[in-house]
Amino acid sequence: MGKGERTTATRSAREKIKEQQAAARARDRRKRAITYTAAGVTAVAAVGAGIWYGAGKYQSEEATAGLAPITVQPDGTVVMAQSGVEKPVLDVYEDFQCPACKEAERVSGQTIRNLAAEGKAKVVYHAITIFSQEPTRSNSLRAGNAARCVADGKQWMAFHDLLFENQPPENKEGFTNGQLIEWGKEAGVSAPGFEQCVNSGKNVQAQQSYSQKIMDEQKLTHTPTLKLNGKEVDNAVVFSPSELRDAVTKAAK
Repeated sequence: MGKGERTTATRSAREKIKEQQAAARARDRRKRAITYTAAGVTAVAAVGAGIWYGAGKYQSEEATAGLAPITVQPDGTVVMAQSGVEKPVLDVYEDFQCPACKEAERVSGQTIRNLAAEGKAKVVYHAITIFSQEPTRSNSLRAGNAARCVADGKQWMAFHDLLFENQPPENKEGFTNGQLIEWGKEAGVSAPGFEQCVNSGKNVQAQQSYSQKIMDEQKLTHTPTLKLNGKEVDNAVVFSPSELRDAVTKAAK
């Protein structure tokens, strides 16, 4: 083979090697594309399953029965329980001005009502004022005062619900006396002294004193706080109706 022929053969070999290398790279790219696609499908499926699981976990309950008997106590606490049910005790510490309390009520409030109605728990509501800044503190005190003006249990619960539904923003004055009186009427409050009680701030001092007392005794640092037989319920459980139901049901056994 002459020099020219060897040069041509060498070039052909190099080109052949280049073609083989290009083909190999192409195969690798196709393999990676298939792998990524499969992984993506798996991930989407996993995320979808997670969303489904989450949706079930955080699904609010529907009302399964009427309300359990509700009684307003002299200290302003409100007990909701079937006759003879003394435990487990689920204490609910909440502030009408607290956005997280409003959300907890929206998500898990019906579960708490259902558990009481089913005789699976004695529920005790503690409406406190935890805020120290304005205007939230005064908003909370006016709402707490007005709630203490309601002596009937069913009316108190209806008023409680309206307060959370109409909760003002944290940076604005709200829960005006005029609004509170209107919502009281909407809740069915017909006691002749209600309007005067709201306007005079008759229970503001009691609201302040009880709030400080209960925050000290229970070492409360935030609202909402739920305690089951005196032990604080994790916030993740508070905002998960199914987990909250499980926790209370287990405590009842």
